[in-house]
Amino acid sequence: MTDRAPGQALPLEELLQQRPVFVNVGVRDFGESLRQAGYEVVEVDWSPPAGGDAKVAALLDDLL
Repeated sequence: MTDRAPGQALPLEELLQQRPVFVNVGVRDFGESLRQAGYEVVEVDWSPPAGGDAKVAALLDDLL
């Protein structure tokens, strides 16, 4: 591995030699199937704003 500044991206060749880490957003079953296949998975606990209610989400968007 080469020395690089914090936040600096890896060279493509080095990146492709590493095992991927997946980020799973929302549906835990997707991440679980990757985990069972032996991959590392980072879970993000996310759900749509306002529980998916488009009208309430639009109202929240207007407030922000």
